[in-house]
Amino acid sequence: MPRGDKSAYTDKQKRQAKHIEDSEIDQGRSQEDAERIAWSTVNKQDGGGKKKKSDK
Repeated sequence: MPRGDKSAYTDKQKRQAKHIEDSEIDQGRSQEDAERIAWSTVNKQDGGGKKKKSDK
């Protein structure tokens, strides 16, 4: 997957990232920093992009 490709993320993960990004922008961060923080947070919470739950 090329760097920056968000296709492996679920719709929920994308919504979470957008919400975090909007919050960071409201706090005065630049668009670039807000997006970086948002996706870093989603990755930290979920361990990266997932298309579906794995059967464990």
